[in-house]
Amino acid sequence: MPSCEVGLIGLAVMGQNLVLNMAGHKFRVAVFNRTTETARKFMRERAYGLPIEMGETLAEFAALLKKPRNILLMVKAGKPVDDMIEQLLPIVEPGDLIADCGNSFFKDTERRAGELGSRGLLYMGVGVSGGEEGALKGPSIMPGGMPEGWPRLLPVFKAVAAGTKDGPCVSYIGPGGAGHYVKMAHNGLEYGDMELIAESYDILKEIGGWDSDALSRIFSRYNQGALNSYLIEITSILLKEKDPETKKSLVEIILDQAGQKGTGLWVSANALELGEPAPTISAAVEARNLSAKKSERLEAEKIFASKRRAPEFAGKLAAAVEKALYLSRLSLYSQGMSLLRRASEEYNYNLNLPELARVWKGGCIIRSALLDVIRRSFAQNPGLKNLLLAPQVAGAMKKNQEVWRKVLQAAIARGIPCPAHLSALSYFDGYRKGRLPANLIQAQRDYFGAHSFERSDKPGSFHHRWPSAPEGKKKN
Repeated sequence: MPSCEVGLIGLAVMGQNLVLNMAGHKFRVAVFNRTTETARKFMRERAYGLPIEMGETLAEFAALLKKPRNILLMVKAGKPVDDMIEQLLPIVEPGDLIADCGNSFFKDTERRAGELGSRGLLYMGVGVSGGEEGALKGPSIMPGGMPEGWPRLLPVFKAVAAGTKDGPCVSYIGPGGAGHYVKMAHNGLEYGDMELIAESYDILKEIGGWDSDALSRIFSRYNQGALNSYLIEITSILLKEKDPETKKSLVEIILDQAGQKGTGLWVSANALELGEPAPTISAAVEARNLSAKKSERLEAEKIFASKRRAPEFAGKLAAAVEKALYLSRLSLYSQGMSLLRRASEEYNYNLNLPELARVWKGGCIIRSALLDVIRRSFAQNPGLKNLLLAPQVAGAMKKNQEVWRKVLQAAIARGIPCPAHLSALSYFDGYRKGRLPANLIQAQRDYFGAHSFERSDKPGSFHHRWPSAPEGKKKN
């Protein structure tokens, strides 16, 4: 007789750890993996004595589940998800629930929900953040999709999610692909945050001349203040780690080429599609792309190498970088929350921004003290158009922006690349400037393409008969 309340397909490390988390909370779990030996090894070495049962075929797996079935997918995004769903279709029945817990693109989730809904199946896209450790000890969970499926997953997800004083880090996000959209945006913020920290580390190292042990202590101090976060904490840990072979700083001998799985690119492309600026996330993606050009960078360094000038901060650099990093993060999260608000309007997700900040407070990679500021700002003013306009954020910006500029000016003077920091500052400067030079762009567009323009002194759309280009010059 079927006895399992939930089933999971895909036993890579994330899948295994999530199964162990569920079983540790007394849920009976059925498992299946495409490679049977992987599943058998998991059952022998990690699942022994736990309420976990294995199906060697999908039919056996399905037979282990109570009806209506609750099936979680932890397989690679893209075609593997479609392939697995295709294999499940002859086995599942109307009323069964399939929840994709991988990093699927939100538009794929929308499509799958429509296709499976027409068959009487429930489909959900669930964002899960926290990495391997989070899956085992408590992740941040962002379920979206058919609302009828949420009550069936709520007991499981509430039990296994990370917990904070504000409750378990899980909440129903919204319909369709909302859960995967929010996870995608989360990953974009993660990209931006990591790049800002890496650039800050480079500025401290290049200008301050500190070694990794000293930098570890600096980031440890940062973690005691406004920058308190998981990423700052692990940065302090990483910087003091020694290579077992050479006894040198392990970070300093890791090749400087950053990998990526594409979610940051999805955010950048979607922001462009929605017409919502997210320059710091895009800068982070592009910085990783540039890091891949290692051989070219080494060649260019020989041509353009220059001596570093003596530092000007004399003991104050660490404090200045701390303030600059905090303001850049405020700018980054202002961009991210504005993108989420815009997407909510475009896709009818009805996102609850304070609740998203609460869900991210534990278990996930971007958990930080800053999320309390974000949550409070949007809770106090639900109509807040941009985080930069919140009193606490605006106060921090006004108080410390000159230090922010000084740090980045010093980096520019020494040829230290800091694209994410500079994009964060430019976003702030652009947002706070009442008149931008876009008027000239509109004049140019009207000149060569008769695209028309609006005026600042009266309503309507206008086209001007501009003078011809100088003789011998042609308009494109």
